Amino acid sequence: MRVLLLGADGFIGRRVADRLLADPELQVTVLGRRDTADIRFDLSAGSPGALARFLDAVMPRVIINCAGATYGSPRALTRANTVAVATVCEAVRRSHEPARLIHVGSAAEYGPAPFGQPVPETAEPRPLGPYGVTKLAGTELVLSSGLDAAVLRVFDAVGPGAPTGSLFGRLAEGLRRALERGEPQLRAPDLSAFRDFVDVRDVARAVQSAAVSAATGIVNIGSGTGTRVRDAAELLVRASGFDGRLVEEGRPALPPPPAPADGSSVPGGAASAPPGHGAAEPRYPAEPVLWRQADVRTARDRLGWRPRIPLEESLADVWTEIACRV
Repeated sequence: MRVLLLGADGFIGRRVADRLLADPELQVTVLGRRDTADIRFDLSAGSPGALARFLDAVMPRVIINCAGATYGSPRALTRANTVAVATVCEAVRRSHEPARLIHVGSAAEYGPAPFGQPVPETAEPRPLGPYGVTKLAGTELVLSSGLDAAVLRVFDAVGPGAPTGSLFGRLAEGLRRALERGEPQLRAPDLSAFRDFVDVRDVARAVQSAAVSAATGIVNIGSGTGTRVRDAAELLVRASGFDGRLVEEGRPALPPPPAPADGSSVPGGAASAPPGHGAAEPRYPAEPVLWRQADVRTARDRLGWRPRIPLEESLADVWTEIACRV
């Protein structure tokens, strides 16, 4: 089966690419902005007609869209997470043999949830910030396109390859510096919220399962467990061997902007994300949601998917990668 992958250089996209390329039954073509892509194309600037011509040449049976941006100005996020998705949907409609579309969405589309309760796919979306709003708009475009399509709403992906701008990417780098310098403590942002952490390799397996399934609509991808971020951070500290104190210092600072090319941000790649327009451009952090837990029954029932990798292993792998980095 021929598959076209968008956003293969992102955190999730890289793992999806690894999994698809290891399957001898699949022929994978990568489309993105970087030179490593088989087809170079900017989803946020290119026309649907041009993309449709690529689709007619490649003739994929499935298109997997891992492209998008997590951080940036409202305009940049709109281009990466909404305009790009509109281009993909329209191009698929115009192609001679429309492919099945698997789109990677985000739990940020849900916004706040009742404390202690898992969020089902039927929950009314109430995103709080530009990222969640633009991701929700992309999801709505896919669902209203009339295509054979599924949206995987990925919760909090962790694991090796975590972006340096992500919480655990920053904490792991901080732990490495603290160990190198013999510092007695590591400062961290507020870690009191609860998140549903799912290993990025399990997410890639879910994407592959969705690609070969008949599932349509929204499917939550998470561990099904709400974990206090502080407890997860302690697992990372334990994996590092750091015996100092983890000191929380209120709300997190604004994260750095992502790189302007494919796959620079969580949850997906950034094949369609334009670069920043200057140092003064505002940047937006993740939405301040206190509780996040996925109801994953749909993934189990319709994809035959369950998470396999425990959080402790995911974070140990994050540390191993950072510690071995030259």
